[in-house]
Amino acid sequence: MANPLYDTLFGRHAGRAAPFLHLADGKTLSHDAFLRLTARYAHALRAASLEPGDRLAAQIAKSPGALGVYAACVQSGIIFLPLNTGYTADEVEYFVTDSGAKCLLCDPARAEALRPVADGAGAVLLTLDETGAGSLPDAAAGQPDTFETTPRKADDLAAFLYTSGTTGRSKGAMLTQGNLLSNAEVLVDYWRFTEDDVLLHALPIFHTHGLFVATNIMLLAGGSMIFLPKFHIDQVVEALPRATAMMGVPTFYTRLLDDPRFTRDLVAHMRLFVSGSAPLLAETHVAFEDRTGHRILERYGMTETNMNTSNPYDGARRAGTVGFPLPGVEVIVTDPETGDELPQGETGMIEVRGPNVFKGYWNMPEKTAEELRENGFFITGDLGLIDDQGYVQIVGRAKDLIISGGYNVYPKEVEALLDDQPGVLESAVVGLPHPDLGEAVVGFLVPQADAKPDLDAIAEAAAKSLARFKHPRRLIVLNALPRNTMGKVQKNVLRDDYADLLTAK
Repeated sequence: MANPLYDTLFGRHAGRAAPFLHLADGKTLSHDAFLRLTARYAHALRAASLEPGDRLAAQIAKSPGALGVYAACVQSGIIFLPLNTGYTADEVEYFVTDSGAKCLLCDPARAEALRPVADGAGAVLLTLDETGAGSLPDAAAGQPDTFETTPRKADDLAAFLYTSGTTGRSKGAMLTQGNLLSNAEVLVDYWRFTEDDVLLHALPIFHTHGLFVATNIMLLAGGSMIFLPKFHIDQVVEALPRATAMMGVPTFYTRLLDDPRFTRDLVAHMRLFVSGSAPLLAETHVAFEDRTGHRILERYGMTETNMNTSNPYDGARRAGTVGFPLPGVEVIVTDPETGDELPQGETGMIEVRGPNVFKGYWNMPEKTAEELRENGFFITGDLGLIDDQGYVQIVGRAKDLIISGGYNVYPKEVEALLDDQPGVLESAVVGLPHPDLGEAVVGFLVPQADAKPDLDAIAEAAAKSLARFKHPRRLIVLNALPRNTMGKVQKNVLRDDYADLLTAK
């Protein structure tokens, strides 16, 4: 039996000497060398008693080795669970425990802090750092550089990605081999990627965008990647002349526009710039085209589905839209109350159906039933419309989700921490426009009677317990939160009243 995802993305490159990863230190890793590394890792994971269907949670820095862990999991049938490197030990504990992960892979510098997490979950603790050092590579060092690929079917699970609404606990979205492969196949064709492409990759690989979109596309196309640890403006400017394409979040593009070295001549040879994970401001579209002559291609996806829509490769890439449904993907707009499909041009709930749509939420049949209809349509939670030319427009998020720098922030989690602080009666957290991040977190606090909350201490508490992208950029003290007649906090009023707070000059 075959392993569709491994065979199509990885296995076909065995013995291929062509470059795969161009690294920041000037070294290059070939496709074949990468697969030999992958095989040794797969043997090491099997020696650590991980079997097909087991979960591996990885909180590790971006590196060739980190990408090799993903490939090793695919080859050996292990379900891969990448975790944001900014998560605290408390946050990691939930994901490891809920997923039933049999292995927790972390940076050696965090091993002491995370060992209680692994021990508490009955998981083996392995380490790997950005240089390729750690207990996993040590265990892999003496292993064979070929591995007998574990048979899997298209409907078998390949990865868990945790997501959430604004209330309740985080949900593990179950993604199958077929989900990941179908999306890569569509996007390679839709965005015209070939083995001649060199993708500038400065995205994290614990996220759908950097791992299951950018990396899978390049593996399928057979091209190579300039594989940067993160977005560093000097490295990106230096690398652009060697690239043909770039994928990024809006923050990447605003930072490039702020640099005088970013000129039309620098990117004259480039074929494609793609933006996603957060809305791109119309002014960024215009400024980028004026500066470079390139029109950024914006698309729309999410954890549970990977990519759903895209502006066209040929044709008008319209600012304020996320383009058309991808081939094989159906997009409809429904009445949030009745679920009935709405006429074109009317705003409602966006629902999607296709081979890219996930299998459901891990151990949450009730949430799966709420959000994944029996007819296969997934209720995205995003409000939008389809205009008279067929372009999809996202107009809001039904659950007040904040997307800051491409990362999801769920207000309820931040509010729970703020509410626990001394002197705080209650709080409300919203996302406000930010020139660099798209949106940034702002917390509104109502003090207890005769109390004066210590804002510095509260900010310090947030820094200790929450990943950095969740930290409130500002804390505002109010006498009371705006409420409607039913007593519900009107976050829309806060967003409107303070819309210019982070953008005013």
